[in-house]
Amino acid sequence: MKKLSANHAIETVSVRITGHVQGVGFRAAAVRQAHAMKIAGWVRNNADSSVEAVLQGPHEQVDRMLSWLLTGPPGARVAAVESQEMHTERYFDRFEQI
Repeated sequence: MKKLSANHAIETVSVRITGHVQGVGFRAAAVRQAHAMKIAGWVRNNADSSVEAVLQGPHEQVDRMLSWLLTGPPGARVAAVESQEMHTERYFDRFEQI
């Protein structure tokens, strides 16, 4: 695990997406979108049918990824996206599906 420097300009956000977001390729599409936006972190399904993610990157890119999550891929019907800034020293070097 790499640690973030004290002077980093990187934001880390925890996200929970609800609605019809499982079984529609949401995680795979999120990985593709995150790679395109140069976002690091991870995405996974939860037992309650929601999708959870951690996004890490510059504020503008994280904000753009959050906007994409409001719609998701074709076939998804997003009801809500809840996000909260996380304070972490962990540095993610890629975005992956877990």
